[in-house]
Amino acid sequence: MKISMVSEHANPLAALGEVDAGGQNVHVAELSAALCRQGHEVTVYSRRDDAGQPERVRTEAGYEVVHVPAGPARYVPKDELLPHMTEFGRFLARQWAADQPDVVHAHFWMSGLASILATRGSDLPVVQTFHALGAVKRRHQGSADTSPPDRVRLERLIGKNAAQVAATCSDEVFELARMGLPRPKMSVVPCGVNLERFGAEGPSASRGAKYRVVSVGRLVPRKGFATAIAALAGVPDTELVIAGGPDHGRLADDPEARRLRELAERCGVADRVHLLGKVSRSDMPALLRSADLVVCTPWYEPFGIVPLEAMACGRPVVAAAVGGLTDTVVDGVTGELVPPKRPEVLAATLRRLLENPAQREAYGVAGMDRAQSRYSWDRIAVDILRVYEKALAEKPATSRAAASRA
Repeated sequence: MKISMVSEHANPLAALGEVDAGGQNVHVAELSAALCRQGHEVTVYSRRDDAGQPERVRTEAGYEVVHVPAGPARYVPKDELLPHMTEFGRFLARQWAADQPDVVHAHFWMSGLASILATRGSDLPVVQTFHALGAVKRRHQGSADTSPPDRVRLERLIGKNAAQVAATCSDEVFELARMGLPRPKMSVVPCGVNLERFGAEGPSASRGAKYRVVSVGRLVPRKGFATAIAALAGVPDTELVIAGGPDHGRLADDPEARRLRELAERCGVADRVHLLGKVSRSDMPALLRSADLVVCTPWYEPFGIVPLEAMACGRPVVAAAVGGLTDTVVDGVTGELVPPKRPEVLAATLRRLLENPAQREAYGVAGMDRAQSRYSWDRIAVDILRVYEKALAEKPATSRAAASRA
């Protein structure tokens, strides 16, 4: 099958951890690689955000990345990219007119918009993965939401025009149903984890305090690192290591890093909170293995890859009971779920688990088994191929026959 992935801001080649580079980049890269391993041809289209980027890059994993000239060839915050999606869509339309794929898989709502524009008047099916929904973001961030005002309306339009929608968690299905999307159009296809990179065996990063809690993610308020810092005041003999954001040398210039450090000072735990900045993918497994507990406490989370990576490394997870985390972390089996934005509850949970190594080990073993049996990228690729087949089934019979011969 010939597959076109569209990921307008999340380039699979990008360095992770900064403001607009995170789980979606990993998702697109790993899913594309898994599909290539299964014999499919994958091309990823992502916006050119650097004048020095080549037009096309063939990756070692087998998929090709095409850098789309849409808007200025420099970094632009994703919430400011909407005016460039018409140009993006025109580029895609020209590409697909010359070399049509069997299916288009759009990642994030603006990729969906560009893909719907590019496929107008054709029977080329679009599968949509939103990764995050504007209605949920607006509900949690209120006036701090920087999304374009039309985002929620456009997401509804994209969902109705897509052949299929691949939601990343069951919570998202309910949100999509509230938007008016019919249930038969939706399938749940979660994110996965690279089991060759993340496993219990391997080196572990050096550590200082008696206990270590690790939290990973982009340095933005919604990731809830403030909750973990506030909880640390009630968890003695424990260090909190936060990975994510810009390079360590640039953390002093990062407003969220400054805010978190000021909070740590006010809470009296500044000597036990360590902001590492950006940690490479190659170093991340060792960091996770060094943790007694991995903590994920966002305000909301469409899926969350970090808990999976921690589970694959045999680490127990304490997570906020929001979004996709309620699918990934089985409460009382692979870790524990706590209410979001409740540092006192988080502190009590951390104290109890840190004092109970047998419970932590049991959670770690169960989590590793769950990650290996359910969340390998090769299994996720099989799941998404079923969604592609559903989308292709809606095409006229002549088009389906052509796709089956490809």
